[in-house]
Amino acid sequence: MSGIKVFAPASVGNIGIGFDIMGAALERPGDEIIASKSNTPGVRITKITGAGGKLPYEAEQNTAGVAALRFLEHIGAEKQGIELEIHKKMPLGSGMGSSAASAAAAVYAVSEVLRTGMSKRELLPFAAAGERLVSGGIQLDNVAPSLLGGIMIARDNDSFDVHRLHVPKGLFMAVVRPHLELLTREMRTRLRQEVPLASHIQQNANLAGFIIGLYNADIALIGRSLNDVIIEPQRAAFIPGFYDVKAAALDAGALGCSISGTGPAIFALCPNSLVAENAGISMKKVFEKQKIEADVYLSGINQEGAVIC
Repeated sequence: MSGIKVFAPASVGNIGIGFDIMGAALERPGDEIIASKSNTPGVRITKITGAGGKLPYEAEQNTAGVAALRFLEHIGAEKQGIELEIHKKMPLGSGMGSSAASAAAAVYAVSEVLRTGMSKRELLPFAAAGERLVSGGIQLDNVAPSLLGGIMIARDNDSFDVHRLHVPKGLFMAVVRPHLELLTREMRTRLRQEVPLASHIQQNANLAGFIIGLYNADIALIGRSLNDVIIEPQRAAFIPGFYDVKAAALDAGALGCSISGTGPAIFALCPNSLVAENAGISMKKVFEKQKIEADVYLSGINQEGAVIC
């Protein structure tokens, strides 16, 4: 039977100062899901490409499958047959929201193939259910921008109270992904559960300044505010040469630079595409000096999120 193909983009989770509550959608890369109706009840994953055999075909063990299953349960269509093809267009364990993209694309594709008429915002809880399989909890910093687009902030993860932030014209990202793998669930266990009061105050101030900078198109304020004093220092040691990479990005004119999600990808937020290109080249060179291969992705802020393609 004919199906619906949906593309959902990669994302930069946290954007440094917004741990678990803020993220930005990229234009590329991303994942593609094809959903089709089937005469066999339930969700079946029939094809997976681009994952190197690392992803399970069992729906309950796959982020895309779980998202589809929870959605069918919600609409009372558990006996509906759905087949999914998963085409991974970005690396696993990269810190670029790969699992979130698959979950977002899957639930949107299933909703469209069944013609439910539900909005993407209404689908967010089911995409989050899929992402939860990998992260161990409900964090919307990747899945919300991947599904909805833009820079999103979650006031409350549990109630899916998410909001789109204003993005000044010209902002561009350079994301460099070294050929290393860091798993989300494992990296979360390494974080300290207590935060010094001074760090908490500074992080709140930086997050507030960043948001004000976005709405006022105050590029200098955005740059001053993009300084993660809580999570980045704990995760930097897991990325060889992180601070050298960060220095290279800032020297190239980036507004700020930090770890994308759990890493190892590193993002540089830039005032324009030229600075982003130069920052990406400079960041990659640092990894190359350490004999570490790396990919560079240049992107504006994707305002669409998941789309039918």
